[in-house]
Parts: sequence; structure tokens; C-alpha cells
Amino acid sequence: MAPPSAPEYDVLVLGEVLVEIHTDTAPREAVDGTPARISYSGDALNAAAAAAAAGARTALLAVVGDDELSVPLLRRATDLGVDVAHVRRAPRPNGAYLLCSDTGGEREFVYWRTAGAGSTLAPSHVDSWRPLLTRARSLVTSGITGALSATARAAVLDAARAVHAAGGHLTYDPNYRARLTGRDEARDLLARIAPLTGLLKTSCPADALALLDTDDPATAAARGRALGARAVAVTAGAGRLFLDDGTRTAHHPVPVNPRAVDATGAGDCFTGTTTARLALGDTLADAVAHGAAAASLSVSGRGGTGYVPTLTETAALAAAHRRATREGV
Repeated sequence: MAPPSAPEYDVLVLGEVLVEIHTDTAPREAVDGTPARISYSGDALNAAAAAAAAGARTALLAVVGDDELSVPLLRRATDLGVDVAHVRRAPRPNGAYLLCSDTGGEREFVYWRTAGAGSTLAPSHVDSWRPLLTRARSLVTSGITGALSATARAAVLDAARAVHAAGGHLTYDPNYRARLTGRDEARDLLARIAPLTGLLKTSCPADALALLDTDDPATAAARGRALGARAVAVTAGAGRLFLDDGTRTAHHPVPVNPRAVDATGAGDCFTGTTTARLALGDTLADAVAHGAAAASLSVSGRGGTGYVPTLTETAALAAAHRRATREGV
């Protein structure tokens, strides 16, 4: 009997890619002539970029538009080390958002994504990707993806089930957005997908209050585990992370970046990095330590993919922070 073939990818990321329009002027104060710059982001691209930087063979599973921005969008993903060979096209525009952030990390967003290309994600796409999903070590997806449309929600569940059935790892971030979906719908998706999930990453208080009825990280983790997730990581702002792996619960100190510019995508960076390191054989504690370090470093750049730390940088910060914590510095 021939040995099983090696996984083609360590990490697959299923979700939406967005055009990012970045300005230093608050949206309500924007006037004719307000300067802005274009980049590319979205939680899927942010997580995929982080996974690739963390050493994983990473591919993006997404639907992008047929407008002129699709070419530089995919080029940017490729430059970030992400394989875009499996990205599909739709006769729709790409979704976009306006981002305003200040040096304290505060952010304001205005989105244009209704009926965008990403919302056409459907089970038929998952069927075309099934050979990849059943051979991949891991999949990252989110509640944002599931909230884009009814077909996108079905696609998220189909992809999660395919990876789980094949013995792969699933990381799920509820990433609740009230403008995209109602609480009942988001809770229902979480309840369906949690039993398939190796790592549930959620934020507190935002996701925890909306979906788990608590603003306490430990309680949020316990309730995520009760839904069926094997492990739950709860991020609770700068410097705070709570991990429940089913055998022990603990607060994990997070390195604080004194040069924070913009926290956009930091949670996605954590998710992508942690999943990559798990796929490459790290323990959960070590993978989470790398994820926390990468997220901390990422806030030095503007936008979701403005600064994606290298594995060398991430590993160095994780090790230094571990030593400092152990020594009580």
C-alpha cells in the first residue's frame, strides 16, 4: 500500500480580501483633496500573510472581483508569500473599506462590501477546493466570512467539515460584526462550527459579550470549550491573553509594543501565526507565544498588512518575553 501523500499546504485561509483605503483624517472630517493611500487587507489576507511569514506553506481560498484592482490585490498577496493560484473570480467589484487610525491605535472604518465579490463565496467553490482541504494540515476561517451571505455561511461550514473529517486542524475566529449579521445568526454559526474547531480565537469583551454573554476572559474560554472547541484563546486588549486547552487554564502575558501605530489586523496576525506554528509541529503554548509576539510586532505598521513580522523577529521577541516573564522583569 502506498504511503499517504504529503499535505500540499500547511495552512489554507478561507475568506474575504478587501481593498484598503487609508487616511489620517477621520471619515466625518474628510473633504475634497483629503490624501489617502491604497493597500490590501481583510481578515483572510491578514491571517494568510502572517501564516506565510511564520514559515507555513499558505494558500488563500477566496473570490475576488473582476475590476482593475484585482491585479495589484493578488500581486500584493503573492508578495506576502501567499499562494493565490486557487483564488476564484466573480463579475463583481472587490469590497473596500476606509481606515482612519491614529498613533494611539484608535481606528474608524467605513465599509463598501455589499454584493461584493467576496459575498459570492459558495459551496460550489468549496467543492472545487475539496482536494486541497482534505490534504491540508489546517484551515483558518472566520465569522466575518460566514456573515457575508447565506452561500458564504454554507461554504464556511462545508470547508470546516471537510478539514475536520480529514483529520486537519481548524482555527475559527468569530470576529462578530453587528453591521454584517445579527447576534442570533453569529451564535448559531459559532455553535455549529465550535465542535469542529481545534482552536477558537475570540476577543473580549467584543465577541465574548455578543456571543458568549460574558466580559470575563476565563468565563468566555470555558463557554467556548463547552460549545465543543478543543482549545480557546481569548484576547483581551494589549498585553492580555487567556488560554484554555482543556487540561489547564492560564493567563499568558503578551509583549506590549511601545511604538504602536495601528492595531488593524493584529488579531488576524495572531490567528495566522498561531495556526502556522501548530501546523508545523509547535506545542499550543509555543504557538500561542509566537502568535502573541507577532501580533504585538504587527501594530508597528499601518493597515492590516502594513507590517508583517518575519519568523526571526517573532521568535526573538517570543523568547525574550518568555525570559523576562520568567525572571519577573
